Amino acid sequence: MNSVSGEPDDLVRALVAAGVGDERLLEAVRTTPRARFVPPDQRTAAYRDVPVAIGQGQVTTQPSLSGMMIEGLGLDGSEHVLEVGTGLGFQTALLARLAADVVSIEMRPDIARRARVNLVRHGVRNVELRVGDGSGGVPDRAPYDAVLVSAAFPEVPAPLVAQVRPGGRLVQPIGPGGHELVVCFERTASGLSRLRVVASACFVRLQGRYGFPPGEFPS
Repeated sequence: MNSVSGEPDDLVRALVAAGVGDERLLEAVRTTPRARFVPPDQRTAAYRDVPVAIGQGQVTTQPSLSGMMIEGLGLDGSEHVLEVGTGLGFQTALLARLAADVVSIEMRPDIARRARVNLVRHGVRNVELRVGDGSGGVPDRAPYDAVLVSAAFPEVPAPLVAQVRPGGRLVQPIGPGGHELVVCFERTASGLSRLRVVASACFVRLQGRYGFPPGEFPS
């Protein structure tokens, strides 16, 4: 098993350098050991500000970028949050620290199983983890105060728009996959209003009924 180099404060410094100023978020990063949320052979990179491969063609979101996306949601601790794309649960654990509860949906059963183990091991209890097509959200638990989508599509899928409560926020990479603008939206009476661009980044594609066809791209 590879040894861990670095420490959580290294990630905190990376978030601060990226412009993240939410003290609750920085403390969540400081107290959530990323080394417990990455594959054993990736632990040497756990406290570097880099994405890591988690299998099945998937990678984690770079921690500073994840922090920027979470900060864009403007969480105060009272929110009911939907996360599309659980990965191995590190971002999920951060959201759980910052919101009242989180519904997280992951398409790949094996990745979801590993995320569930990681979350239980870390004592995260306010997360409901679903296995399924995240492009359609989780309608039976809607509406959500905030939605975070960790995969790219040229537009926000209509079911996700419908599941954000009026005044709520949604953050998603907008683009074809591989080169995106991460955009923060607010739900209005007429749909989504674009608030700002959070960052430019590269993401895997959002697959599913309301995204790219699952068979079209290797997973």
